[in-house]
This record gives sequence, structure tokens and C-alpha cells, in this order.
Amino acid sequence: MTTRVHRRLRAPRARVYRALTERDEIVQWKFPGGMSCEVHEFDPSGFRISLTYGAPDRVGKTNAHTDTYRGRFTELVPGERVVEIDEFESDDPATRGEMIITVTLSDADGGTDLVAVHEGLPAGVSEVDNETGWREALARLAALVERTEPR
Repeated sequence: MTTRVHRRLRAPRARVYRALTERDEIVQWKFPGGMSCEVHEFDPSGFRISLTYGAPDRVGKTNAHTDTYRGRFTELVPGERVVEIDEFESDDPATRGEMIITVTLSDADGGTDLVAVHEGLPAGVSEVDNETGWREALARLAALVERTEPR
């Protein structure tokens, strides 16, 4: 299964790229609504991130209320493209398996067009929920990059 989302951002590509690839930036936006994000590990060889539900009735893929995943960047083209491979830490075969996320950036009316393609979504993950989560995260990304000045 594949999710594809688009968002136009009123920020330069360099600023958006930084938000896609830096630990302190990712923790501020890369999670669906109703969740929080914790980055446990983040270095050139890979990362480990937990997304935790705020509502007690939501069930996580890794434990009671948390989805933890490990990932690594496989392609980094500054200002243009980020490719990562992620996999949930889960005992459930329906939520395991490598997922490829490709984010492409291009110029658009003084800002940046972002296209994210999330491939290999496990069968146990709802496509609708995944797309909704992406849209919520990209709204948070927009708020982040549009309010801050590039370094």
C-alpha cells in the first residue's frame, strides 16, 4: 500500500530540507495529531523514534500506547530529496516490514512544493489513518518552517 501527499510551504527548500533531516526539527512536526514524538537515537547511521498517543483508548503497535520505529536515511540530496527506510518495532506481523518514504522538494511560487510518497505500508496499518497522519504532520511542518528564519 502507498500513501502520497502534497503540501505547498511558504519557505525556501533549504529550510524545509533542514526540518526533514535534523533531530531537533523532526521532533517538532513528524507525528500525527493526538500523538507526541520522542527521538531516542539520531545519527548518520540511523534513528529510533517513538510516537505516543495522548488518549488512553488508543493502542500502539509497539506497546500499550506507543508506536516505535527504527529507520535510516538511504538518500539525502540537500534541498531536493530525502529517502528513508523505516520499520515498526512490533510483535504483530501485520504491522512489520520495511516502509520507504521518499520526500521530494521543488520550487513553487517563492516557496516549496513537498511531495511525500510512503510505500510498503504494512497490511495492519490503515491507509486512511496514514494519510490523515501525514496531512496533520505536514500542517505542523508548515507552521514550523513558515514561522522561522533560515539559519
